[in-house]
Amino acid sequence: MTRAVRYNFACSLDGFIATPTGSYGWIVDDNTIDWEEHYAQFKYFVMGRKTYETYEAMGPVDNPLRKYYGTGQVIVVSGTLDKSVETQVEVVKLDDLASFVKALKEKEGDDGDIWLVGGGKLAGLMLRLGLVDTVEPAIMPVVLGEGLKTFDVIGHGTEEGWKLDLRTAERKVTGIVILTYKVVYGSSSDGED
Repeated sequence: MTRAVRYNFACSLDGFIATPTGSYGWIVDDNTIDWEEHYAQFKYFVMGRKTYETYEAMGPVDNPLRKYYGTGQVIVVSGTLDKSVETQVEVVKLDDLASFVKALKEKEGDDGDIWLVGGGKLAGLMLRLGLVDTVEPAIMPVVLGEGLKTFDVIGHGTEEGWKLDLRTAERKVTGIVILTYKVVYGSSSDGED
């Protein structure tokens, strides 16, 4: 079984994952989402350094990924973090990202996909490397006007962009719309797996 890399995130209607200052206070709380069930879909959690620091700032009680620390399941991609200091998470250097993620996708063992937690720079890099299988935005009924982009691919875009094939759409009573797209690498989008 090959694990899928799923970029699963909340964003504003205008495509931002955070305000310019990194605030997430605009995210709509929806008590119909079963977070335990959601987290159970994933075996690994991959994120960039800034996203990791955001989770760390939540503190040990409020950080939902804290229970996975020390298990090898939380992976932080960074060019600056020191592996010997960050002992509770796996630190992967940018140069090793592609080979690491490809090996993780094929790793034997427990089921569960790979959650690309963020941020936009890492998501953009992994998209360029062909590593993202699905894009799963939870679009909040909010317009921010500016902020941190869902995908930061400035200077690395393509003439055609990256094609996405819509697989599911769900509207919540809170106005949140949850979409699942399969990333189509190459020139055709036929709707097939």
